[in-house]
Amino acid sequence: MPPTKTADPSPTSGVAHLKASVCHVRRLGLVPYLEAWKIQEQIAAEIADGAAPPTLLLLEHPHTFTFGRRGQSSNLLWDRAEQARRGVEVHWVDRGGDVTYHGPGQLIGYPLIPLGKLDPSGRLPQADFVGYIRRIEDCLIRSMARLGLVTGQVRGLTGVWVQPDIASRCVRCPPAARLKPSKIASIGVKVDVHGITRHGFALNVAPDMSYWQGIVPCGLTEFAMISLADLLEPVPSIEDVAEVVAEAFGDVFGYTMASRVG
Repeated sequence: MPPTKTADPSPTSGVAHLKASVCHVRRLGLVPYLEAWKIQEQIAAEIADGAAPPTLLLLEHPHTFTFGRRGQSSNLLWDRAEQARRGVEVHWVDRGGDVTYHGPGQLIGYPLIPLGKLDPSGRLPQADFVGYIRRIEDCLIRSMARLGLVTGQVRGLTGVWVQPDIASRCVRCPPAARLKPSKIASIGVKVDVHGITRHGFALNVAPDMSYWQGIVPCGLTEFAMISLADLLEPVPSIEDVAEVVAEAFGDVFGYTMASRVG
C-alpha cells in the first residue's frame, strides 16, 4: 500500500502536537510474545538513536496471558495443567495494567513512537502519558466507526467499549454485555527512558473468546469481553482491520503511514 498523507490531528489535552512525519507500518503475522518484545526493544533503540522512523507493529500472538506492573496473580484462574492443555504461555511484563489475553484472531498493535522529553524524575509527565492513551483509544474508536460499529470510552477505565444497547441487539454477545459496557480493545503501554513508547493495544477481531475464562481481564470482574465477530456480519479479516487501524493511527497522530513488509 503506497504512503497516504493523513490530516493533522486536532490538539489533545496533555499531549504535545506531533509534527507530521513518516511512520512505518510493519505487519508481522503470528509472532510469539517474547519474540515480539525483542523486536520492540530493537526498534525502540534505533528510534532513540535516530536510525529508524516511528513504527507501528501490527501482528497476532499465539495464546498468551500477560501481566502488567499492577498485575495480581489471583487474577489467573487456570492452573498450570489447564494452561498446558490450552497451550497458553504466561508472562509478566513492564507495561501498565493488570492481566490480559492475546491470541490468534486478535489484532495486536505496538506503536513505537517518540512522545517527548521526560521530566526531571525520569518519567513522562502524567498528563502526556494519559493523553497518549486517550489518543490510542481515539484511533480505535475511529477504526470501529469506519467498520460500522459504534464504540467509545468509559470514564475512569482504559480501553475501548461497546455500550449495552449495541450488545442487546446481538444474539452472539455474552449476557453480561447487555447489562454493562463490554470491552472490545485493551490497552497497556510503557514509555522508556528515551521517551519512546512500547506495548500498545489488543483489539478482539475474531479470537477464541473462551480463553478469557482463564483470567479476570484487567482485574475487572463486572465487565464482559466482546469481539467484532460477535457484532458484525460479515466479520472483517485481520488484514482489513489492520489497514483501517493504520489509517486511523496516522489521522490521530499526524503521521504519513508507509507500509513495510516484515
